[in-house]
Amino acid sequence: MMNENTNQPIYDEKVLEKALRTGTTTVGLIVKNGVVIATDSQATGGTMVASKQAQKLFQINDFAAVTIAGGVADCQYVVNQLKALSRIKEVEDGVVPEPKYVANMCRNILFSGRSFFLSMMIVGGYSEKEKTGVLYGIDLIGTMYKEDSFISFGSGSPFSLGVLEADWKPNMTKDQGIDLVKTAITSSRERDSGSGFKLQICTIDKSGFKQTE
Repeated sequence: MMNENTNQPIYDEKVLEKALRTGTTTVGLIVKNGVVIATDSQATGGTMVASKQAQKLFQINDFAAVTIAGGVADCQYVVNQLKALSRIKEVEDGVVPEPKYVANMCRNILFSGRSFFLSMMIVGGYSEKEKTGVLYGIDLIGTMYKEDSFISFGSGSPFSLGVLEADWKPNMTKDQGIDLVKTAITSSRERDSGSGFKLQICTIDKSGFKQTE
């Protein structure tokens, strides 16, 4: 992608390649009347395991959560901004913001930075307007797309995506969705050196956010 004025790339292709290879596995999938979102718990520093209990799943409000893949400091900054913006919107409107609002705010932050933030995020939740689970993927240059089945980011994503492609089905129950994300991320932990240790899993439906592991 080129800048029209300078004919120069608007982002560093090496930075983009690094982001796509970020050592982690994050997964989100649509289930009947909600979503299931999950990650592993390993953080790496180069080839070293920096943490075995890194938080990669964050509740933004009662009906939205995000996962992170990328530079930990960058992702933490974006998460904190999303929490603050969501809370402000809730105070102003008197209702919890839709997951789409959270996804759009995430897109705006990453787009304004244009690869300054090494962050790729899954935003998922329950839409009270649509009465269904919703799932969005946002990359480090602010591209946002809505998924109607599943999504996975990080170095372990090819392995998880293979499982999801084979086993995801419409109208899965929450329990079936939890079992599927466990299988998907376990396959990544078996084959990807950047993914490992405990799982972090949550479900979001009309009853709100619930972390199961």
